[in-house]
Amino acid sequence: MSAHISNVRPKPDKVLVDIADYVLKYKVTSAEAYQTARYCLMDTLGCGFEALEYPACTKMLGPVVPGTVVPHGAKVPGTSHQMDPVKAAFDIGAMIRWLDFNDTWLAAEWGHPSDNLGGILATADWLSRTAVAAGRKPLTVKDVLTAMIKAHEIQGCIALENSFNKVGLDHVVLVKVASTAVVAQMLGLTREEIINAVSLAWVDGQSLRTYRHSPNTGSRKSWAAGDATSRAVRLALIARTGEMGYPSVLTARTWGFYDVLFKGNAFKFQRPYGSYVMENVLFKISFPAEFHSQTAVEAAMTLHGQLAKAGKSAADVKRITIRTHEACIRIIDKKGPLANPADRDHCIQYMVAVPLLFGRLTAADYEDEVAKDPRIDALRDRIVCVEDPKFTKDYHDPAKRSIANALTVELNDGTKLKEVVVEYPIGHKRRRKEGMPVLVEKFRVNLARRFPEKQRQAILDLCLDAKRLDATPVHEFVDLMVA
Repeated sequence: MSAHISNVRPKPDKVLVDIADYVLKYKVTSAEAYQTARYCLMDTLGCGFEALEYPACTKMLGPVVPGTVVPHGAKVPGTSHQMDPVKAAFDIGAMIRWLDFNDTWLAAEWGHPSDNLGGILATADWLSRTAVAAGRKPLTVKDVLTAMIKAHEIQGCIALENSFNKVGLDHVVLVKVASTAVVAQMLGLTREEIINAVSLAWVDGQSLRTYRHSPNTGSRKSWAAGDATSRAVRLALIARTGEMGYPSVLTARTWGFYDVLFKGNAFKFQRPYGSYVMENVLFKISFPAEFHSQTAVEAAMTLHGQLAKAGKSAADVKRITIRTHEACIRIIDKKGPLANPADRDHCIQYMVAVPLLFGRLTAADYEDEVAKDPRIDALRDRIVCVEDPKFTKDYHDPAKRSIANALTVELNDGTKLKEVVVEYPIGHKRRRKEGMPVLVEKFRVNLARRFPEKQRQAILDLCLDAKRLDATPVHEFVDLMVA
């Protein structure tokens, strides 16, 4: 006989309350967080502009009903679309994530906190245009940066100690939760309404990781974050109507998130919400590659130069050993046929083989035209991964947060090249001084893909002027990027 279950409505779960109180009450004072957020804004938008060169991405964009233009709606940078904030959030989020080139957070759960910009920017733009039309003050870019810092923090702090991938869930659940919280605050929801909105995000259906792993790896991984951040906008808008929430959505016996989807385990937290995640976020600066491979690609580029200098090539390679960390092996150590670009950019052997062969790794190198070169698969077959427990330990160490890879090349004549070790990629906090000028150059190149010289220079000049950027109304900032 089952035990009696109380129908007394409980107080909201602490996780919900902490998130709501953070977005409502926490004042970001970190100059480092704001500076990093400005770089993040540039880099994230630039990734979207590059993605617009790929029809597989652009076919996803635009209004649900072709030709629809929403008065005072949100505009999608790099395009001429002006839509409701839900679809605009999807489009911006899909552009950002399409080429796997935006920022990354690595912990017990992996993810890309700048995915939240889809919901943040679409909502801020729509609110600003609506406010101006009604004679009120618009939001500024500073408001967008603050929301970015807080969304990064919510997603990243939950990810530090809680692995969603180990229970088969995709990390975009955290994009949905974080975007819901900050968008709800931007919409002016009360504390109770924000708690309701966040509960709706947790009770919502959550994405499986099926589309990220063999044998099903596919392009949904490129628009899953757009889907999550747009769903967040929709849920926040629903909560704004006064729709009820579900206070014990996480902890409810049998029917709550913990019991249904997290094997009965409650979330663990390493630190309170602040601005830690934005300050320590990882940028993909040099290569559009899954982040656990970034240092391996950098090492492969070095080895390509060494082989060329010695009069050798990939044809002279007998074996390559990648000494790496556990997460890398679990996610991107992949043998066998690779079916599409999404499959290739989640295969470390592919991402090492291409630079060893050609001395480069670009988004175009994942397309069929390059992938059909038989030398790539031949070299892939000679690449093996082995875990180094120290690399795994340093990967999880909050004081290091390394993403180390080490490559050893053995030639057909029996000689071995000296192992090339790269512990921290150029986008790591420890390499900010070296990395940020390269990030700005990446943004400059991506602006040139979409805009004429005068327009792109105006965008760049504004982005590099922190004081002026902070004060710029959001709709005026977005208008600068209309194609």
